[in-house]
Amino acid sequence: MEELEKIEGRRGTGVVVRGADIDTDQIIPARYMTSIRFAGLEEHVFHDSRFTPDGVAKDHPFNDDRFAAASILVVGRNFGCGSSREHAPQALTRWGIRAIVGESFAEIFFGNCISLGVPAVTADPADVEALMDAVELDPSQEIEIDLLSMTVRSRAGQARVALPEAARRALLEGTWDAMRVLLMARDEIQATADRLPYVRGF
Repeated sequence: MEELEKIEGRRGTGVVVRGADIDTDQIIPARYMTSIRFAGLEEHVFHDSRFTPDGVAKDHPFNDDRFAAASILVVGRNFGCGSSREHAPQALTRWGIRAIVGESFAEIFFGNCISLGVPAVTADPADVEALMDAVELDPSQEIEIDLLSMTVRSRAGQARVALPEAARRALLEGTWDAMRVLLMARDEIQATADRLPYVRGF
């Protein structure tokens, strides 16, 4: 089985979604969670914010061609609150998002991001606001998130970011997908189980 990517950071252009307490139902409305393989979720990211009930596109950054190739999402406070649905980060990654910078994240949403190899780093509100302004002013600029120095760099300058150390180590060491790590260690797990009398029977 192929080893997981060791993630030291991400680079790419950005897209900004402003607002606090954007919940998982806003990220991917429940009525679109119809596939057990998460297929097609990217088509409905922020659907109710992007379209009227009649399907007319609204003024939303995910409808803006300037941000169509963005891979770094910049958000506000308590992003991903609400339900525990893993479909929310799945939808974002399938749209093309590879990292998120925000003021704060809901705990379960954060964990789901890490399990997909998506660094979800936090920064001071003033630094997030400056990054948002910079991205909206120049969508073509490159943003760099560095998990070694724990910084984010853009035309707004360099700012400190934070990430729980366990999550940071998992990304750096390529152990961020717990299921994949277990499957890769299948032989060692089986060998250990074979030595345990309560597994083999007494």
